[in-house]
This record gives sequence, structure tokens and C-alpha cells, in this order.
Amino acid sequence: MVEKLINPYLLAILTAWLTAQILKIPIHYITNHEWRFNLFLESGGMPSSHSTLVTCTTLLIGLHEGFHSAAFAVALTMSFVVIYDATHVRREAGFHAERLNYIFSELMHGHSLSEDNLREVIGHTPNQVFVGALLGISIALIYHLTWY
Repeated sequence: MVEKLINPYLLAILTAWLTAQILKIPIHYITNHEWRFNLFLESGGMPSSHSTLVTCTTLLIGLHEGFHSAAFAVALTMSFVVIYDATHVRREAGFHAERLNYIFSELMHGHSLSEDNLREVIGHTPNQVFVGALLGISIALIYHLTWY
């Protein structure tokens, strides 16, 4: 009866995301000696909840539907897109924001600006993505071994 009320796939995926978001707070404290509870609601940081979410989803689909299934192929493709976006596009946008904040600060204080060009191509470092992926894989395996 409980199995009919609880979708174990969705529970595992939500657990993966929630775990990654919660872990950002103590990891940030360990590395920066500063408690920032608002990190729970933010993107970016260690570990990548994007990577955690998509790797958990993809592995669960592979384990339950088969690694030869169309659903696994779609999930894997979407995982590549999300992880690429998290490590490249979103990360670069973060660099843009840092540079724009610097420019604004310099203008407000009457300083001249350097002429460094911004890359036009944000998000996570490769390490953050790797740890997020390992977390997603771990949670998927724990749920698979627990529920099936």
C-alpha cells in the first residue's frame, strides 16, 4: 500500500536534490568559515545540485528501465545538456556579474577602468560537478538497493 502512495523514483530524486542543497551550507562553512543558510535556496556552490539531480535520475532510469531503453538515452542526453550548461554557460555569467560589479564600484569611486574583455560564452567548477554526480549516483544506488 505504501508503495502505491510513494513514487520511489521521485522520492530518490527529491532526496538527491535536497541533500545537495543542504550539504552546501556546511561545506561553505568549512571552506569559508561563514554560515550562509541562504545557500539552501541558491544555485551554484559545492556540490552541484544540478549534477546530483540529473545523475540520480539517469541512473535510476537505467537501473529500472534498462540501460538500452529510450528513456535512459533521453535522460543521459538531458544530463549532458544540464551538466554542460552548469559548468560553462552559468559559470561564465557569474564571471560577467563579478566584472560588472567591479566596473560599477570603480565608476562610483571615480576610478578609471581597465580594458579587459569579458568572455561572451556560469555555474559550477568541474570539482563541484564531479562531487554532485557522485552524490547523485550514491543516492540512486542507495534507493535502488533499499526499494528493490
